[in-house]
Amino acid sequence: MKLYSYGRELRLLTPAQFQNVFENPPVKAVTAELTVLAKPNHLVKPRVGVTISKKRAKRAVDRNRIKRKIRESFRLKQHKIPPFDMIVIAKQGITELDQEQLQQRLDYLWRTLSKRCAQYLSVSSDSTS
Repeated sequence: MKLYSYGRELRLLTPAQFQNVFENPPVKAVTAELTVLAKPNHLVKPRVGVTISKKRAKRAVDRNRIKRKIRESFRLKQHKIPPFDMIVIAKQGITELDQEQLQQRLDYLWRTLSKRCAQYLSVSSDSTS
């Protein structure tokens, strides 16, 4: 039975963990409103961090709503994603999306990211063997 929890072990917590992903991420997935950067980790689970600047969403209530939606979407899709550290970055226009549009963008990003991460792992394992 799969657990759909979202505990501390599934989050990027420290600035060093975020910086590690920002430095030369090998996998990216992009939409007009969101970008996801990913880097392999040496754990058994994927981890996620979310950044939304005040420039992109002026009101704290909007930033928090978007973050909650991203985390909830990740919680439900975590079993389909290889063990990568990921950062979701909000871009201009994120606040104009309604809940359904945001969910569609996130579903697309998780699908794309899952494929690209699997491709990256297969290519990197081929080159090491």
